[in-house]
Amino acid sequence: MAAAHEHLADSADETPIAFRQAVEALHAARLRPEIDIAPMPAPKRLAPFAHALEATVLDREADGETDLADGRLVLLHDPDGHDAWQGTFRVVTLARAELEPEMATDPLLPEVCWSWLTGALEARGVPYGAPSGTVTRAGSYYFGGLGDRTPDSQIELRASWTPAEGPHGVRDAAVHLTAWCDLLCQVAGLPPAPVEPAGRGGVVPLPQRRGPQPR
Repeated sequence: MAAAHEHLADSADETPIAFRQAVEALHAARLRPEIDIAPMPAPKRLAPFAHALEATVLDREADGETDLADGRLVLLHDPDGHDAWQGTFRVVTLARAELEPEMATDPLLPEVCWSWLTGALEARGVPYGAPSGTVTRAGSYYFGGLGDRTPDSQIELRASWTPAEGPHGVRDAAVHLTAWCDLLCQVAGLPPAPVEPAGRGGVVPLPQRRGPQPR
């Protein structure tokens, strides 16, 4: 994972220790080899402290340059707490990928896509609360001089949740990032990797990406 860190504040002394530790945990996360991840400029108006990462799922079996899915994760922190978050931290994410034609017409796709997120968090044993989000399915059709192009569809999942906190802040920010990367690989169509939830024994498979269901 990229080792570069953005400046968390004008002075490190102004940055809460809990937030600094959470950011360090994000950068120490061990992710699947298909994930290419790096810091990006964080939004400045959502919270007093924010750290953002952007990630791409690459097709390692092909040329290693083909993007299968991409997204971003932002960790927000307000030491005074936030009523809507029900806590002092919030994870805000975006995941998107191109869809296969047969999947794009599945009426259950939005519900299934949301289940990929909750399934990824639960498979990793991630404690969280107050989840919210949207699933958007979009299609493009080409005409005139572009009429020879094949129609394409895209799925986009925007979601946020509040990570459970302990005496020293977020229990394990790295696991939240790892679960989100599992989701990215899921929407990219990669087979789920067996995962061992934090604090548990055994291997739990992630829910599989599925196509249209028989009517």
